[in-house]
This record gives sequence, structure tokens and C-alpha cells, in this order.
Amino acid sequence: MKLKSERGTAVVEFAVVLPLLLVIVFGIVEFSFILYNQAMITNASREGARTGIIVDVPRKSTGEITTVVNNYLNNYLVTFGSGAPTAPATVVKINNVEADPSTAGLVSAQDYITVEVSYDYDFLIIPNFITSIAGTKTLFSSSTMRAE
Repeated sequence: MKLKSERGTAVVEFAVVLPLLLVIVFGIVEFSFILYNQAMITNASREGARTGIIVDVPRKSTGEITTVVNNYLNNYLVTFGSGAPTAPATVVKINNVEADPSTAGLVSAQDYITVEVSYDYDFLIIPNFITSIAGTKTLFSSSTMRAE
């Protein structure tokens, strides 16, 4: 049998525990988005490297490879916030085995292509609860493949 003095204790306990529970749940959601975006950035760098190594006439330029990566990220990256998301930084490096000035910026057979993608993830939920975590987290991926 409950005493009259214990009336409402469940509501008070719930009010004390609810903020902690919300931080944990929304933290799980937030970091799930970060892990998903990291996987998409890894896939985008891999797609860019694959695009660069395939035999195609004419060979793909670094600009075309960058366009493929950015299109992939625009379709699959999860972004939040107001306005347009921060564009991911894509760097395409071609390590020429036999440097030929006439093919600068183009992929030749036996070249190594490295596609690096970095993206600044803006936290959505966590800064509203924990102000010390406010800011961005840089997600990065790099893929290197050898041209056919």
C-alpha cells in the first residue's frame, strides 16, 4: 500500500531519467548517421577510382572522376541543417608510372589512381543536448587502384 507522501514519485523519477535517456537514444541515432555517411564516402571514393581505371576512349580526366564522386555523394549522403550541405572535398591523384606531359590530368595504362574524399559532418542532435560536442567531424576515405 502506498503512502500519501510517496504519491507522484514515479513522475519525478521519470523527469530525472528522461533527459539522460533522450541523450543516449539520440546519440545512437546521430552516430548511426555518421557511420552510414562514412560508408557512403568510402563507396564514393571506390566508385571514383573504378571510374578512373576502366578502359575508356578517351580516358577519364580528373574532373570527370570528381564529378562521378560528387554525384554519388549527392545521391546517397545523409545531410541535415539549413541550406545546402557542405560540398565534400574530392582529390584525384594520378601517379604516372611513365610521366608523359601530353597526358597530364588523364589516366594512362598502369597508372595508380588515388581518390581521396573528405566531408565535414555537422552534428544535428547532440549539440542541442551537450554543447561541448558542437561542431563538425571530418569523415575521410581514400581508394587507390591501378589502371587497366
